[in-house]
Amino acid sequence: VQLQASGGGSVQAGGSLRLSCVASGRTFGGYATGWLRQPPGKEREFVASTNKGGSSQFYAESVKGRFTISRDNAKNTLYLQMNSLKPEDTAEYYCAADPTMHNIVTVAPAFWGQGTLVTVSS
Repeated sequence: VQLQASGGGSVQAGGSLRLSCVASGRTFGGYATGWLRQPPGKEREFVASTNKGGSSQFYAESVKGRFTISRDNAKNTLYLQMNSLKPEDTAEYYCAADPTMHNIVTVAPAFWGQGTLVTVSS
């Protein structure tokens, strides 16, 4: 499956952004999906994931209560609503897909696409 993320940009602390990820190539609904991010100079890390039907979500502690992951299988699209952004959220954000949520949470998904940059200034 091919994944293309968009929606990144520059925002001040406390602001909001909504990322989107459009999938193509295989049945989107057959995969768990999620978001990973890589802050400058750091390792890639897990952000959020959702199961195939979108009924279950899991978040990193650092974003819980501020970020919301959702998906629209009819549109082959994954979303990440990011509120109350902090400077430490600055990173390249990647969408990912895998048969299991576990592989997304452990930053080892079968598929991921090009990232979109989010910059949060204080």
